Amino acid sequence: MLPIRWCSKEELLSKYVARFKDLHGADTGLPDSEIPGHKKTIFNVFGYEPPQGSAAVNPVGDDAKATISPRPGFSIGFLKAKPGNGPVLHNHDTNETFIPMQGTWRFVWEAGPAHDEFVDLGPYDTISFPPGIPRRFECLTPPETYEEGLLLAVNEGNSPYSEAMPGVIELIKQFKKGDLPTLNGAIMMTTATGGFGG
Repeated sequence: MLPIRWCSKEELLSKYVARFKDLHGADTGLPDSEIPGHKKTIFNVFGYEPPQGSAAVNPVGDDAKATISPRPGFSIGFLKAKPGNGPVLHNHDTNETFIPMQGTWRFVWEAGPAHDEFVDLGPYDTISFPPGIPRRFECLTPPETYEEGLLLAVNEGNSPYSEAMPGVIELIKQFKKGDLPTLNGAIMMTTATGGFGG
């Protein structure tokens, strides 16, 4: 028999409910954040605790703690972007799943050397990238009367790692100020102590 844990309404609402209107997003956490065509805002909702330390790459900004913070083995967040914007081509060591909530989004992946494929998805469609598949995505069109599209992101693991693909490293170096976090010559998009949504 499974254990039962009683929870008051006050506890449930204070610890386990995230209201979208109260989320604080970050638009400067990733190495590609300042590059035209790659601007986005990431909202941390559940399961991901931002990494600490000077060598950490924190995609959600230093103040964007998860609104709901158990460590369940996956994380949930939102990403907002204007048309033509999204992360650079990157790779993850974990599964990454996306559901457009508002607008139309294009998802691009490398199907082979110098061979990209893409699919355009609308609200409530779902795409899931297994580990190792280089991918990027961008907002194509926001919904009527909005400037940005909205995307739900679910990442596997408590500490996913991602890195920029070699073809975009020089582009990142042109726009990023200061030292870039690297591991074995790759630019880290997120460190081994955490990251999602990009």
